[in-house]
Amino acid sequence: MTTPPLTLYNSLTRAKDVFTPIDPDHVRLYACGPTVYATAHIGNARMAVVFDLLVRVLRHIYPHVTYVSNITDVDDKIMDAAAETGRDISDITAFYTEVYNADMAALGNAQPDIQPRATAHIPEMIAMITALIDHDHAYAVDGHVLFNVPSYPDYGRLSGRNRDDQIAGARVEVAPYKRDPADFILWKPSSSDQPGWDSPWGRGRPGWHIECSAMAARHLGLPFDIHGGGVDLKFPHHENEIAQACCAHHTPRDAADFARVWVHNGFLTVGGEKMSKSLNNFITAHALLEGGMKGEVIRLALLGAHYRQPSDWSDDSVHQAQKMLDKLYTVLQRAPGDHAVPTSADPELVAALCDDLNTPQAIAVLHRLIDAARQDDAHMSVLKASCDLMGLGQHDPATWFATPEIGDALVAQIERLIAARETARKARDFAQADTLRQELTALGVTLEDTSEGPKWRPNNT
Repeated sequence: MTTPPLTLYNSLTRAKDVFTPIDPDHVRLYACGPTVYATAHIGNARMAVVFDLLVRVLRHIYPHVTYVSNITDVDDKIMDAAAETGRDISDITAFYTEVYNADMAALGNAQPDIQPRATAHIPEMIAMITALIDHDHAYAVDGHVLFNVPSYPDYGRLSGRNRDDQIAGARVEVAPYKRDPADFILWKPSSSDQPGWDSPWGRGRPGWHIECSAMAARHLGLPFDIHGGGVDLKFPHHENEIAQACCAHHTPRDAADFARVWVHNGFLTVGGEKMSKSLNNFITAHALLEGGMKGEVIRLALLGAHYRQPSDWSDDSVHQAQKMLDKLYTVLQRAPGDHAVPTSADPELVAALCDDLNTPQAIAVLHRLIDAARQDDAHMSVLKASCDLMGLGQHDPATWFATPEIGDALVAQIERLIAARETARKARDFAQADTLRQELTALGVTLEDTSEGPKWRPNNT
């Protein structure tokens, strides 16, 4: 059966368009990766899972796909982490890059074809900034270089923000050397104890926005097919990327001359509330995995809602994902040994994914395929091929049902949280008790209140 056309919602056109690659023999896409100063929260994981799935679909259709996703390893947050811990910046970034890649692999994500580090592309950034100055789109003052937003009339096209919104959303505070309040930093000076590189404007380091513009141009060329990330990056980060790239390369004013299609995934909430450290509901993929939660459970829970819609991370979403995967692996466990040889994915599942990555519909098809394979082994190869396309069912069933091991340190943390929750319940502070229960869920713990007191067990047992 012929694969249906792939449609994607393009944030630039604000419409669901049929995807037409610049070169059908080589599709190129870029997604903004993590800043490596701590473990990635599940909002970052959602982006990685969404783009991994998009790459899988593209590779199902096209012969050659290059996927680039960067590592930001120079940033004020990284310097703050170094100051707080006394660790060298390079040690911090190397450690958390390794943790990030291991965590994302556990979620079933293939590593990007190219994972450029910002610090390895300083010459490209300096060259781009120099071109912006030469084309009168940027200016140097007091060791800083700033992009002059009014010099690019198309600024705001991606986000749809007006002039007042642009100024209000500027990430850098208004400084006296700015020509316009919306202007943003391309280069800033570094003190002797901060990371820095020699440049025509003095020793310094790049602003955040210039990194992705330079790395995307270096590894994909301009224009390329798809750019994206979380919806929170649409403004100002992605808006700034477009302005820098188009102006530095002296392209026409059309924002599509940087990237043709812009894909953004929606926010992630926890228990109906926005993730925040103040609410103590900030969940990392690393903590979930260390707590014994299976990576595929996280992946399926993150795919349960359409990628453009807000998604709530809750006990129920995790439970439903666990239940479905247990059902899948129960079927795979009794399958003939040769079932792993795939034929092709189910056409209805492929059609759902080609419809702007309609994962709720694709998951509904998977449910049907699981039921069919449970009744007749003849459906097993189609089920396996469909799971492969979704990045699911990738483990040996015996391994899947094995009891997870939990280290002593994690057991002690779990018991402290349970004790704190009991104290909160006795004080009738039910809001705090609920918050502590969410933390336990984030650690991959199932908690049951019994007549003998609270009982806990790792998920999957």
